[in-house]
Amino acid sequence: EKYLSLFEKPFSDAPVAVIEEVKGKLQTMQSENPIASVVVVAHNEETRLLSCLWSLSDNLCRYPVEIIGVNNNSSDRTGKVFDASGIPYFFEEQKSCGYARRCGLNNAKGRYYICIDSDTMYPPRYIETVIRELERPGVVAVSSLWSFIPDNDHPKWGLRIYEMVRDLYIRALFIKRPERGVRGMVFAYETEYGRRVGYRVELKRGEDGSMALGLKKYGKIKLITARKARAVTASNTLDADGSLFNSFKVRVVRGLKNFSFFFTRQTKPPQDEESNLIKD
Repeated sequence: EKYLSLFEKPFSDAPVAVIEEVKGKLQTMQSENPIASVVVVAHNEETRLLSCLWSLSDNLCRYPVEIIGVNNNSSDRTGKVFDASGIPYFFEEQKSCGYARRCGLNNAKGRYYICIDSDTMYPPRYIETVIRELERPGVVAVSSLWSFIPDNDHPKWGLRIYEMVRDLYIRALFIKRPERGVRGMVFAYETEYGRRVGYRVELKRGEDGSMALGLKKYGKIKLITARKARAVTASNTLDADGSLFNSFKVRVVRGLKNFSFFFTRQTKPPQDEESNLIKD
């Protein structure tokens, strides 16, 4: 509720006291020798970015980290929010999640790379939990579960049912095809292996799954199911399918169509869909 008080509101409406609090806390978290780089990517997220950074500033972590940002060619005041937060950030002119995440990866100092989306808020032990799981032998990457913010089109009770079924589906995917279950906003991995694999920048969506597929040859990709690693994000990703019920129906049909994923491992990248490619 605290972070939602600023969510979807203009940056000019943010209280100065909150901005200074966030800036001060983020500065105390910065380490010159971080074990993990927490990378916040943003494209035109003026109304959401501060809520995200506020949640990160409240994180309690016993590991040394750095928090950096990537402004992916925003045309609104996203850069002003980054300036006010005091964290180092980089400007990526070419627009796509792949370009933005690659920019962060190229500038990360930490052994681990933690992906953060600016329309998402994170619980107070998120960073620590992710790092602890990455430290386990044989684990090269992790992804966690997430919830949606209720609104007029997405009631709380409906989202809870939707999330319960979706969580079971993702758990099943992680048995054989974890790359199908990861999401960029709750994804983290070993930086060096990530650089070897590299991000696909020409995709509109799926750059995280492509990265995960490439990482599989280096070790295990683990799903974190603990609530302390469960993020909360905007529900606009469900809007493309219309109502919540229709979103649920579309995903059930898709899941049944891809039923074989539960029993077979993927070794080669799937064939690209023309509609998912960014045209020059």
